[in-house]
Amino acid sequence: MCCRYYVESTPDFLELGELAKINTMKNKSLKHDGTVVISGEISPGNQVPVIASNKAGKRTAFLMFWGLKARTGKLIVNARSETAAEKLMFRDSWASHRCIIPASWYFEWDHIMAADGTKKTGSKYAIQPVGMDKVFLCGIYRMENDCPHFAVLTREPGDSISFIHDRMPLILPENLIGEWIKPGNDPAELVKYALTDMSYERAVNDDRQIAFSF
Repeated sequence: MCCRYYVESTPDFLELGELAKINTMKNKSLKHDGTVVISGEISPGNQVPVIASNKAGKRTAFLMFWGLKARTGKLIVNARSETAAEKLMFRDSWASHRCIIPASWYFEWDHIMAADGTKKTGSKYAIQPVGMDKVFLCGIYRMENDCPHFAVLTREPGDSISFIHDRMPLILPENLIGEWIKPGNDPAELVKYALTDMSYERAVNDDRQIAFSF
């Protein structure tokens, strides 16, 4: 499960945002709403910088909206990596439209079982791979009304964070970003290299964002 992540306002993230803005504006076939969140706590529905391949197959960045719209109108923000190849909604994107969502860390809330059997949200945790200061979340995307929309892929959690939630984002090391977004590659082969050794700490609520308009 992944429904929030955080981006620090460091030079590399800011440069990525500027590149995504330029590429999106240059591509006349892409629509956007002019408001982009480049730093802070990112939520579903936000338009954010995402790493993907361009038409020439080169690694670059574009602006995408977080969430695929189902026929019911519901926003789908996550997709299970184990079944994405089989699901009608995800299989084309899984095969050839994959992306990387860069972040500083992602957030997860633990769930507490109440006496009546219902689950309640508990503590909020900031999570990232051990020894790393960035998280490269794997995603899939598709075009909706000429706007690219993405969902974050998930998998079973690593042992260190399984007490928090029974799912975690699919995360790859930085050196495999280019392989993941390459349309001709088999994503099932790359899933084998997913990072699962995570560090975590309790997080404070901070929904501040840095955004720009164009």
